[in-house]
Amino acid sequence: MVNITINSTSITATDPQADLTALVNLLNKTISQYGLGLIWLIGNIGSIFNCIVFSQPAYSKSPCAMYFIASSVAQFFTFNFALFTRMLQFGYSVNAINVYLYYCKFRYYFFYVFVAIPRYYIIMASIDRYFASSRNALRRQYSSPKIALRLIIGTVIFWCIIYIQVLVFYEINNGSCSYRPGSYGIFFSAYISIDSGALPLLLMLIFGLLTVRNIHLTKKRIDAAPTTNAGQAKKDGKMSKKDVQLHRMLANQIILFIILNLPNPCYLIYSSVTINVAKSPFRKATEAFASNMTYVLIYFGFSLTFTNFFISSDMYRREFFQVIRTKVLRQRPMTTTTGGGTTVRALRPNDGDD
Repeated sequence: MVNITINSTSITATDPQADLTALVNLLNKTISQYGLGLIWLIGNIGSIFNCIVFSQPAYSKSPCAMYFIASSVAQFFTFNFALFTRMLQFGYSVNAINVYLYYCKFRYYFFYVFVAIPRYYIIMASIDRYFASSRNALRRQYSSPKIALRLIIGTVIFWCIIYIQVLVFYEINNGSCSYRPGSYGIFFSAYISIDSGALPLLLMLIFGLLTVRNIHLTKKRIDAAPTTNAGQAKKDGKMSKKDVQLHRMLANQIILFIILNLPNPCYLIYSSVTINVAKSPFRKATEAFASNMTYVLIYFGFSLTFTNFFISSDMYRREFFQVIRTKVLRQRPMTTTTGGGTTVRALRPNDGDD
């Protein structure tokens, strides 16, 4: 239906689809301004706290904690480059990316690198938990700080090399920064769908299930042990409280990742299939909105890392509050020796006895 407005001098026709297009564009802009802005703030605070908490002695020498620290550092760069530039582009119409070729290339290069690195650190953490929970002593040796450090450094180098292709094949076409159309465009769309979507989800799911299986088999072996050996079997197979909570934190992180990252590869596949289809302005606006929202969900998932860890682990909460008391509130720590062990408590300044 066409609305017709009549005045003394002219007749104006308003297309409802044009109004809907404008509404979708406004919604996309508003979410990019305020939604991404809130995610940016929460994500930065959470990344900093994660790095501080996992650096505490309670998590020392834990390969999984090392991967969490590395992932949080990478997420910090993700928030302050990939997310921030997207917020400027879609929320505030800062379109330097579509004007300057060097910025076009380097923006997408660092975007892909900074998003891939924290994602694959979580995958490595899930692989580490699989090895750590194995009954095979040889496999458990692969869960070590030395190997974790090598993989953390190697991951950065690997993805920096892999995405050099972006510096070569990204260009500005028809006022838009994108990969070169044609055969490379088809290849890159398929590659990103696998690398950023299907492969991480599959690896996390596989090693997550394998870890659950290892834990189940260990528990089953303890329950099936003869009465005379039950005590020793329980001692040998028992996991530390820290490891149990690291498993829980990682499992919840994987679930969050799968739920919030799945829409992006689905959209990329759709985009590849419909790349040569003629589209109306409204459909283009709707697809731009859908594409942007899939990335908003990815960043939202990253920003929930701290919240997930805080909710999933009482050990993490305890270390977090200890950091707040001693590092932020500057309360004076007090050391108490009990039964051969040492307990550190934080007191308020000038507090005598708590």
